Amino acid sequence: MSSSNSSRVWTVVCAVATVVLGPAAVTASALDQANAAPQHRAVKAAEPTQAYIPSDSSRRRF
Repeated sequence: MSSSNSSRVWTVVCAVATVVLGPAAVTASALDQANAAPQHRAVKAAEPTQAYIPSDSSRRRF
């Protein structure tokens, strides 16, 4: 294997590693920032509201 071929192989290996590991590093950094953020507390409503699913007028009732 000549020097130029060896150099090309390492260039390809480094490029592939950057493509594969780059997004993982960005995701890990974003998760670290999210974990470091203060926790949000859920606010309870004074009166619980109930959600309902509207009836589908195209379906027949039996």
